[in-house]
Amino acid sequence: MTQRSLPKAGIATLEQACIVREQWRIEGLSVGFTNGCFDLVHPGHIAVLRGAAAACDRLVVGVNSDVSVHHLKKRYPIQIAHSRAIVLSAIEGVDLVVILHEDTPLDMIRELQPDVLVKGEDYTPAEIVGAALVEHLLRVPLVAGQSTTELIRRARA
Repeated sequence: MTQRSLPKAGIATLEQACIVREQWRIEGLSVGFTNGCFDLVHPGHIAVLRGAAAACDRLVVGVNSDVSVHHLKKRYPIQIAHSRAIVLSAIEGVDLVVILHEDTPLDMIRELQPDVLVKGEDYTPAEIVGAALVEHLLRVPLVAGQSTTELIRRARA
C-alpha cells in the first residue's frame, strides 16, 4: 500500500498508517507523532503541529475519538472526530491523521514506532505517554491564552 491508496483527506486507520510508516522507514524518512483532542483548532494547536512537522520528515497526528474526548474532558466535543480529522489533515505539515479510540496514545505509539514524539510544554516529560518508547521527545512552547476550554467559555459568555 502506498500513501496514494489512502483516502484523499489523509485520514487513515491505524493499520493503514503502520503500512505507510514502514514505507517511510524504508525511504529513510523520520516520522513524528503528536496527538490531542483538537476540538476547536486554535493557534496553540497550530504551533504544536508546526513544531512537530519541523522536527521530522513526515507527521502522523492522532486525534481523540468522541468517546475518548468525553472521558478526558468530561464533555462531548464540539465537532465529531471525523470533522476534526478532516481539519487536521488539511493543515500543512500533517501527513496522516488517525482517530485514536483509546484514552491514551500508548498503543498507537507502540504500533507506529515514531522517531519523534511531540507535545506542548504544558506536559512534563514524565507526563507524556509513550515518551520512553521513542528516540526523541520534543516539547513545543505554548501560545499564551489559547485553549479550547477558553474558547468554549468565551462563546458561552
